[in-house]
Amino acid sequence: MHSWPRPDVPSLPGAGLPLRLHDTSTSEVRATAPGEIATMYVCGITPYDATHMGHAATYVTFDLVQRVWLDAGHEVHYVQNVTDVDDPLLARALETGDDWMALADRETQLFREDMTDLAVIPPRHYIGAVESIPAVLRYIEKLRAAGAVYAVDGDLYFRVRADERFGSVANLPDHEMLRVFAERGGDPDRPGKEDPLDCLLWQLERPGEPAWDSPFGRGRPGWHIECSAIALDHLGSPIDVQGGGSDLAFPHHEMGASEAQVATSDWPYARHYTHAAMVRLDGEKMSKSRGNLVFVSTLRHAGHDPNAIRLAILAHHYRTDWDWTDEGLAEAEARLQAWRDAVDAPGAAPAQPVLDAVRARLADDLDAPGALAAVDRWAENTRLRSGAAGADDPDAHLLVRDLVDALLGVRL
Repeated sequence: MHSWPRPDVPSLPGAGLPLRLHDTSTSEVRATAPGEIATMYVCGITPYDATHMGHAATYVTFDLVQRVWLDAGHEVHYVQNVTDVDDPLLARALETGDDWMALADRETQLFREDMTDLAVIPPRHYIGAVESIPAVLRYIEKLRAAGAVYAVDGDLYFRVRADERFGSVANLPDHEMLRVFAERGGDPDRPGKEDPLDCLLWQLERPGEPAWDSPFGRGRPGWHIECSAIALDHLGSPIDVQGGGSDLAFPHHEMGASEAQVATSDWPYARHYTHAAMVRLDGEKMSKSRGNLVFVSTLRHAGHDPNAIRLAILAHHYRTDWDWTDEGLAEAEARLQAWRDAVDAPGAAPAQPVLDAVRARLADDLDAPGALAAVDRWAENTRLRSGAAGADDPDAHLLVRDLVDALLGVRL
């Protein structure tokens, strides 16, 4: 599966700062410590309805991670999946009368277009669940050899307690794990399971559903093992950052980490588990199940500048839930125009202080609102001195244009 075109990322003078990032498993903001090559895996979409603002906020968040690492001199090896076969996708195809593969292809292409317009740097490897099935089967074999697999009516389950650290990603008590598991695709009440929290690895073929041959019978993979297999095959372990929305911390990242740790006998699966907060509409989490979605493509087709859409996202810290509003988009459009006016003004305030400030704010747990405020101050100082006599920084306009592009992904 192919991703989308890589945007040009300008080089900046000097070197960026080491990135400090929140880790869900420790509830701390800690320094990331990648080697020359920084590795990141971010869970992708299930392509039955793409791309709403919750998706966009997540992928812009981890785009900032890439940009900060690149600015600090790292090569970034980033992998993202597409869950192009799963229950929600099949249910939507049945509801609409679409072929499930055609639906997945159409929505994945729309996602690519949205990411391109939002200037999100693509992953090096963009891998579909279907094409990862051979890898999934290999890792199920490894788990079975470790004694961590059992069957319920032919379906294969992973014994989550085979990982002695199970529960240490999201740090939820058992009763909360059970509640959330039931809400997010799990089956804690299925008869025959050894532990209600054990998760599906391979589901035998059901009538009318797609299936693939395997040593375990025709069927299809479970959700969590898909990501574990893709990440281990392309990145190994430990990954520097495992990322996604906050609703993935449990069960998806918890169970995926345990599967990987048991399959490889290595710990940790990831050095940082980092999660982007939820985007709401009218106070309710934006989600497909609620149908309260604002789509990037709808905004683009209505004529809204993707740079303004990106600025509307960056106005909020990635770990804080927030509400999408028309007013917020209007504020972002006004900010974008003010910045463009400043870089086109005849005089400019010095640019090195704003570069230093943006670098410092982003390196401190991706403080995008603080970074925007630094550029706002430069734009206002430039507006005040425009046309006035006195010293000017002849390279300031170009440097600010480049730093806003390279670090914030906004084209002026």
